[in-house]
Amino acid sequence: MAGLTQKIVGRTARVSVIGMGYVGVPTMIAAAEAGFRVIGIDTSGERVADINAGRSYIEDVKEDILAPLVSQGLVSASTDYGMVRDMDIVIVCVPTPITKFKEPDLGPMRSAVSGLAANLSDQQLIVFQSTTYPGSTEEFVLPELEARGYKAGRDFYLAFALERIDPGNSRYLVRDLPKVVGGITPSCTEVASIFFQCFVDSVVPVTSPKVAEMTKLLENTFRSVNIALINELSILCQRMDIDIWEVVDAASSKPFGFMPFYPGPGVGGHCIPVDPFYLSWKAKEYDFYVNFIQLAAETNENMPYYTLSRIGSILSDHGLPLKGSKLLVLGVTFKPDVNDTRNSPALRVMELLAENGAELSYSDRYAPSVTVKGAELKHLPLDPNTMAEFDAAVVLVNHRDSELEMVLRHAKLIIDCQNATKGLAASTNSVKI
Repeated sequence: MAGLTQKIVGRTARVSVIGMGYVGVPTMIAAAEAGFRVIGIDTSGERVADINAGRSYIEDVKEDILAPLVSQGLVSASTDYGMVRDMDIVIVCVPTPITKFKEPDLGPMRSAVSGLAANLSDQQLIVFQSTTYPGSTEEFVLPELEARGYKAGRDFYLAFALERIDPGNSRYLVRDLPKVVGGITPSCTEVASIFFQCFVDSVVPVTSPKVAEMTKLLENTFRSVNIALINELSILCQRMDIDIWEVVDAASSKPFGFMPFYPGPGVGGHCIPVDPFYLSWKAKEYDFYVNFIQLAAETNENMPYYTLSRIGSILSDHGLPLKGSKLLVLGVTFKPDVNDTRNSPALRVMELLAENGAELSYSDRYAPSVTVKGAELKHLPLDPNTMAEFDAAVVLVNHRDSELEMVLRHAKLIIDCQNATKGLAASTNSVKI
């Protein structure tokens, strides 16, 4: 262990990050800025070529930061998994999706673990950052890595360190986010903590990987449950003719005991729609059913259907049938100001609208093209003449640069699912869901 920690402190440890997505690339940048030479490994040749050319495909990673690190030799990328055997530290950031049956899809993790086991070297530090069920590091990863005679805490070091990257949030970068670290043994936790202390302001060691894994699921399940609560209340408030947005703003004036969450057409991204199902799946192994958590996830999943019904009702109130109406959707990414459409509720709403006969176009500079029900749609730039072609504009994502004031002036009807028109000039053609 002493030899590895000396390499870490002296910044001579060779670092590899497996999976160059929205977690992997910022992690590479943070480690490289701390002085480590970092090699990213990914199955995508296109991603590898982009990184090696200093081109960023991650919204939060600017090319003026990436390119100098590449030119200095601190960041590079490869599709060759065999390079892992020459690394001192390997950080795994592969995706952990769910299947259509809402069960963990461990395919990417299995591939990563298999590759690690085949290339494991003496005194390596292996850290998993991929969000998964509590116990996966000890029950799934550890046996694979020890199958060839290596012993964790003696021959190599294994830990789980949860990631907290929030795409589109420039206030909290990798360095600013406390890193919860749990190792298989105390020495595993210690080595991993020493490494992360090089580029994270605060490291929070815990007693085991499963504590760290459960911490991550608690954080995102907390959000899922509270979003579901406000989504359910928004449906009730609509029936009672109460503005849920005004209610939340008023409740937010309480200086303690309340945290604002906001309604919308659903939840998206890789974490909140997925993580509660990892937890509920694992809980069944212990004859325990997380009914409350499951119900919250189902409530959020049903919000696109509610949004569809409200859009249909609002159109009807204005003498328009849903079938055949020309609708311009504003925003299709999973959240504002990011270029990520994974599990986007806006896309699900668009699918439902298309199934019910609406004629769809969209405007979102963060997503140049999307596929809806097998049809490719392309981003439509906004101007007054364009707005005149549509029966209604539907705000599903409130990007900061969405030109809403122009839309308010020229759209025949605005259906606002995000309270995006708050504070803008009053308009009689705007209806909030």
